[in-house]
Amino acid sequence: MLMTPIESGAPDTLPEPAAPGAHWELGRRFVLRAAGLPVETVHGLRCPGTRRWADTVLDEEERLSAAGAALSDLLHTLVKSTTGPEEDAGDAAARRGLINLRRQIFNNRLPADPAAAVRLVAERDPHTGRLTEEWLRDRARLEELRAEGADLLAGELRENRGVLREVLADDRLRLGLLLASPALDGRLDTYLRDTSARPGNRLRKIERSALTYLYRTACKTSPFSTFTGIGLGTFADGPEDGAALRTGEDWVSHVRLNVVALARLTELIMADPARHQDLPVVLSPGWGREADRIRYVRHVLAAGDDSAAVTFDAVRDRLFFLRSSGTLERLLEWLGGHAQPVRHRDLVAWLESEHDAGHEACERYASALLELGMVQVPVLRADVHDHDPLRSYQDALRSLGAAWADRLAGLLDGPADCLARYTGAGVDERRSLLGTLRTGLLDAQRELGAAEPALPQTLVYEDVDTGDVSTCASAVLGGDTGRALRAVEGVLPLFDLTLPQRITLMGFFIARYGRGGRCDDLLGLVHDFHEDFFDQYISFTSKRASFDDQGIYVPEENWLGQSEMKSLDQARRHFHAGMSALWRDDAEHGAEEIELPAALLSETVGELGGITGHFTPQSHHLQLSRPEGGRPLVVLNKSYGGLAFPFSRFTHLYDGTAPDGDPAAPGFCDALRAEMAARCPDGAVLAEVTGGPVTSNLNLHGRLTDYQIVCPGETSTVPEEDRIHLDDLYVVHDEAAGRLVLRSRRLGREVVPVYLGYLVPIALPEIPRSLLLLSPSTMAPFDVWSGVPEGEAVDGVTRRPRVTHGDVVVGRRTWTADAEVLPVRSQGSGEEEHYLEYRRWQRAHGLPDRCFATVSHPGQGPIGAKPVYVDFDSPLCLATFDALVERKPGTRVAFREMLPAEDGLHLTSRRGRHVAELAVETFTTRQQPQSDQEVAPSCPN
Repeated sequence: MLMTPIESGAPDTLPEPAAPGAHWELGRRFVLRAAGLPVETVHGLRCPGTRRWADTVLDEEERLSAAGAALSDLLHTLVKSTTGPEEDAGDAAARRGLINLRRQIFNNRLPADPAAAVRLVAERDPHTGRLTEEWLRDRARLEELRAEGADLLAGELRENRGVLREVLADDRLRLGLLLASPALDGRLDTYLRDTSARPGNRLRKIERSALTYLYRTACKTSPFSTFTGIGLGTFADGPEDGAALRTGEDWVSHVRLNVVALARLTELIMADPARHQDLPVVLSPGWGREADRIRYVRHVLAAGDDSAAVTFDAVRDRLFFLRSSGTLERLLEWLGGHAQPVRHRDLVAWLESEHDAGHEACERYASALLELGMVQVPVLRADVHDHDPLRSYQDALRSLGAAWADRLAGLLDGPADCLARYTGAGVDERRSLLGTLRTGLLDAQRELGAAEPALPQTLVYEDVDTGDVSTCASAVLGGDTGRALRAVEGVLPLFDLTLPQRITLMGFFIARYGRGGRCDDLLGLVHDFHEDFFDQYISFTSKRASFDDQGIYVPEENWLGQSEMKSLDQARRHFHAGMSALWRDDAEHGAEEIELPAALLSETVGELGGITGHFTPQSHHLQLSRPEGGRPLVVLNKSYGGLAFPFSRFTHLYDGTAPDGDPAAPGFCDALRAEMAARCPDGAVLAEVTGGPVTSNLNLHGRLTDYQIVCPGETSTVPEEDRIHLDDLYVVHDEAAGRLVLRSRRLGREVVPVYLGYLVPIALPEIPRSLLLLSPSTMAPFDVWSGVPEGEAVDGVTRRPRVTHGDVVVGRRTWTADAEVLPVRSQGSGEEEHYLEYRRWQRAHGLPDRCFATVSHPGQGPIGAKPVYVDFDSPLCLATFDALVERKPGTRVAFREMLPAEDGLHLTSRRGRHVAELAVETFTTRQQPQSDQEVAPSCPN
């Protein structure tokens, strides 16, 4: 059995969502994301003594404030008794002294002469005098206690920095830092050599940057090099408490060159008039004739920002037309008559001989065809599925048989050798290899004539395999927990950014072809959809806010008057009204946690009606919280729709290895491909949409589908029988099921497009992006508080409770503050005073000791901002956080509880406990109404 279903016989304490005929199962496999360093690594950066000191100070302040308030009432009575009808000068002075003393005690401040203050009170009331003496004595002791903080903190910070220097030398951190921030890596040794108790300003800046990466490595799970390791696991039968996992110590590195570096070489070759003469050229795949025009797809490339940490070259595709002419027709016939590509020089020579024209004119004509994309050079494109793009690029160069190409391929031997040696090298050798690799690639650009050679900042991508991962009990996501997760999935379409676009495409199709209609020209449909409608629709809706300033829902643009869009709007209103009611109730009771009612979820699903798909593969990033003796929870971090999303980017880690340790079993990609095919709806096939010529390592993965959709202008390396060309596809409207169906004429079957890359769909060219509107791919950032107004701020801070459904957490406890209300170190105050103010602020608003903070600046919003770890037990951590926050009007900081907390972590290694995240799949299938739509293959007109 490939999947582990939720047991149908388990007690049904949570009602099922309103989805009759739906079947839900949990995928058999999961991907473990394991923090590179154990959480204990950061314990040595805390100041427990200073924390106890601060808490004692604050406790004593609170006690003295309460006692002072009571004492001030007694002094008030004494002041009134001192006032008489014939008040002399002495009484007036005593009265002023009592008034001042009362004010000072009420404000928790010491008078200048405590002994005189006690005498003043005791002369008039001995009992109040004794109380005053006790209060002033305790208040003086508080001052002494406050004075102890500076030395205490200085001593602990010395110890912290000693621990920090040891931790920063750990290979797990340094190997990742080499790739994430070469500049910081180059400065870090200077910091490590410094042994002063308090480093200077420049070194403290290095310290703060290093701490940011350390906390990322020990407290987060974001796959990048050795910061976070990747493990492949399976669910198996076992008890509900069988969530404990263990990861090995010997992690295995896998590196690849950033393929953008190869694209830069190709750009230089194509721009050289002499070199591109040797390049084989072919007609743009998928071209065709339309009346007196030649129709093809033109790709326009926009180079990415090489200074960014992650960069890729974006590609736009557009249906393009060239007016037919005798010259162009003969050229098409000549190029099409060659079994093998011809060289660019041969094309120019043919033009010269055919038209008896000058060489320069023919060269301009051939170059124009190349620039317009009617003629292409596919030989130097990095294949998205290639296991070793650099070696393949060298082979492609050598296949040209040109001296310059052989010389360039030879120059790339050095970089290839660097990559081959990289995985087995230590920190120092890797640093040297990276320098040699960069120099070698820059030299290759100079060889091609680059005046100012440039390379992307991140030159090498590294993923790390943690080794074998223990199986996790399927019961962890079974029973009531599984039903809760299934119910939450039912409302994810509310947040799907692509669902309104899918509905709009269906409306456009029906308007063009009628209900139950059919379109045989898919390329023309995509072109007309964007030209006539969708581009304007996207431009208009990009300015839409989901809720207005009063928290009232703003309906989606429904230019075609579709009932499906109205259903989506109504479902969103219903859910928003339910959350608003829960929030109003919480405002009265101030609960730490609120429960999403099953009725609200099922009613919302009912409002959605039939606009959700019949085949809904879902991926979730989950964290398990398993505190000893506490309530087990499943925390939902992110959700995506689509197939194999947890695995696709990491298949290269397991290429050539058998799953489940069985040497006789097929390789991982083959096994995953078979499992995906088994999940495919009856009568359909899965076909990958590659994203076209987009150059990015984020799209590299093994082959996971039996078929691949080849769009016009694209090339493919899968066997011809496994290719589905765009002109083989047509679209029909299944009126009974209320959906658009993509079908293949050759196969006579429905085709389900599958995107396996990690680029967001908006970064893809228009044709593959449009095909994804016919796929189960979704993007649903789940925000249960969307549109629900915040409560009244307390000293600039608002709070939200934790939101759960059953044992599934869909929203962590959150505190949002204006940056201006965060503690600021006043001039002349010590570090201990600033730490004391942070503890005072934390206690006042009830923040946990550990959380993550996301800073959003005016006009930016939180999208794209990275959450940073905040530890209120660590002044070093607070100083690092402080440096990230600009205290300007409009800057907001959202603090979210760390969940699971340290006591709830379930992954261990020999080194300690690790923060972990599971990427899992679920599958929901629904019975579709029988359709009378004629879907048999036919030839286009």
